[in-house]
Amino acid sequence: MSLPIINLLVVFLLIMVRKLGNIKLHIWQIVLYGAIAVLLTEQITVNEAIHSIDYDVLLFLFGVFVVGEALHHSGYLAHISYKFFKRAKSVDSLILLVLFGMGFASALLMNDTTAIIGTPVVLLLARKHKMHPQLMLHTLAIAITTGSVISPIGNPQNLLIAMHGDIPNMFGTFLSYLFVPTVINLFLAYVLLRVFYKEHFVKGHLEHSQEPIHDHDLALLSKVSLGLFAILVAVKAISVSVPLGFDFRLTFIALIAALPIVLFSPKRFVILRRIDWYTLIFFAAIFVLMESVWNTGFFQDLLVQMAVDITDTPVILGTSVVLSQLISNVPFVALFLPVLDFAGAGLEGMMALAAGSTIAGNLFIFGAASTIIIIQQAERRAGETLRFLQFAKVGIPLTLLNLLVYWVFLG
Repeated sequence: MSLPIINLLVVFLLIMVRKLGNIKLHIWQIVLYGAIAVLLTEQITVNEAIHSIDYDVLLFLFGVFVVGEALHHSGYLAHISYKFFKRAKSVDSLILLVLFGMGFASALLMNDTTAIIGTPVVLLLARKHKMHPQLMLHTLAIAITTGSVISPIGNPQNLLIAMHGDIPNMFGTFLSYLFVPTVINLFLAYVLLRVFYKEHFVKGHLEHSQEPIHDHDLALLSKVSLGLFAILVAVKAISVSVPLGFDFRLTFIALIAALPIVLFSPKRFVILRRIDWYTLIFFAAIFVLMESVWNTGFFQDLLVQMAVDITDTPVILGTSVVLSQLISNVPFVALFLPVLDFAGAGLEGMMALAAGSTIAGNLFIFGAASTIIIIQQAERRAGETLRFLQFAKVGIPLTLLNLLVYWVFLG
């Protein structure tokens, strides 16, 4: 086994325990050390490392972090969240609202965006209603991962499939194949959360109160930025089906949306200091780490050597979930999509790839970038986190049920 693969296994082990002796480690630190290790051992050159980083992803996250921090800092995010969640009169109804509200939001705004905006919201709800923060964070992570399945712009891997999978009427196709099983899976998530966090589903009436806006000028700019983001997402959605004649990247959406805050807010430097720079470091490091793994050809050879029909729905679903844990879902889809296309997989195969590579995020905490964003946001804002085994305890049975449901509908 080559050094990058061994290094990857060590990184996963450290993420599981989050400790090195008596030293507590953050996920971004573990991945950064892994990236440094492959550089120092010359498993990847500095030039390869620089070119492996997807700067579009980093710029997109930077822009969304700016908007998200301004929404939070101004108090506007907490203010508007009251309008949606005030209808929840019990813990059960609140969990269902988070699952379906944040889930469908991720289908429209993309999973990483919803993770950035949603984390401070659920932390506030947990604090106000004296609920366990880990229940709320876990609910948010599952909602975002599962809900993003139903849209070609719900997450990066779905967009990749929509653009290169020869899919007609992209939004209609995703909805017709994946909407009903995804709704079922959101309900199953509620059932399992109730089972595994049953001591936190206390009876009682929830009393809601609207949070005040702390900075009205910043709130106004945040509202403008949020409106810009929504409009540009709609333009992007149109561009998926109707070519605009130019490459309208997701990066443009986030950076344009951040402009009102960066240009016109006197608190721009406060906002810039407070955004989650550690998550940006994490993403840069994970690109380098995964590039070193990719260069070994280990997983490419593994796919070639699989003595199974790779166009079978169960095979696509299972392979997607397993390999997405090891090389991340976007690189996996980039690798597997042309293989499926060459093998003659139809629309069902493409939808199985979208579903499997996305719900892989429900299995372990490193299965979805949005979950990493939630964890690191929660650690930075409130000192709360989700542990590997705690996440997997729910994630393993949930992912198995997810696979079964999608298999029934797509098989």
